[in-house]
Amino acid sequence: MSEKVLIVDDEKSIVDVLSYTLRKEGYEVERAYDGKSALEKVGSFEPQIVILDLMLPVMNGYDVCRKLEGKNVGIIMITAKNDIVDKVLGLELGADDYLTKPFDIREVIARVKSLSRRFKKTISENGNAEIINIKEFSLNFKHRIVLIKEKEIDFTVKEFEILYLLLSNPNIAYSRDQLLDLIWGIDYFGGTRTVDTHIQRVRRKLGEGYENLIVTVHGIGYKGIGEVNEAWN
Repeated sequence: MSEKVLIVDDEKSIVDVLSYTLRKEGYEVERAYDGKSALEKVGSFEPQIVILDLMLPVMNGYDVCRKLEGKNVGIIMITAKNDIVDKVLGLELGADDYLTKPFDIREVIARVKSLSRRFKKTISENGNAEIINIKEFSLNFKHRIVLIKEKEIDFTVKEFEILYLLLSNPNIAYSRDQLLDLIWGIDYFGGTRTVDTHIQRVRRKLGEGYENLIVTVHGIGYKGIGEVNEAWN
C-alpha cells in the first residue's frame, strides 16, 4: 500500500508541483488549501505525512500543529520566513522537519523519504525492544501506543521517539546534541532548547509516579530508568 502524503499550502502552483512529483515517487497524495480543510483531510484521508505551510488562511499552520498533537502523523512544515524563532516554534509544537521557501523539489522528496524511513525503523540500533513494561506503564513500539494504568496517553511523534529511545536503552546517558541527531536528524538548527521542551512535555504527560522514568544527567543530558522507584509515589 502506498504511503499517504497530505500537502497543505494556499499557493496552488506549489501544491501542483509537489503533488505531481510525489505521485511520480509512488506516494498517494491529497491536497488542502487552508488549515481547517487540512484537519478535515487528516481525519478522512489519514496521511502518514503532512507537508504543511505555516502561513495559511482560516487557520494557520501553528494551530494545525497544535490540533494534530498526539496523532501519529509526521509533519514537515514549510515557511517563507528565515527567522529561526519561527522554525523552533513550529518544531516545538510537534513538527518533525522544516523547509524554507523557495526550496528545491529534490530536497522536499529527500525530506519526505527520510521522515518515512524514520517511521519504518527503530530509532536506535540498541533499542530493539518492541514492548516495554514498567509496573503499570506499557509502551508498544509497533503500534506506537503508551498505556499507564490501562489508560492510553497521547504523545506526538517526537515525544514518543524520545520516550522509546531512552526507555529501550535504560541507564545510558544521551547528550542533548545526541538526541537532536537521533530524533530530529540531519540539518536541524533549532538548538538544544527544543530537546528540553520536549522532555518537559513527555514528563508532564507521564504524570505523577512515572515522570521520573526520564532523569536529568547534569552536565550531559538525559537518561531513561528501567524501573519505578516506590519512593516516587
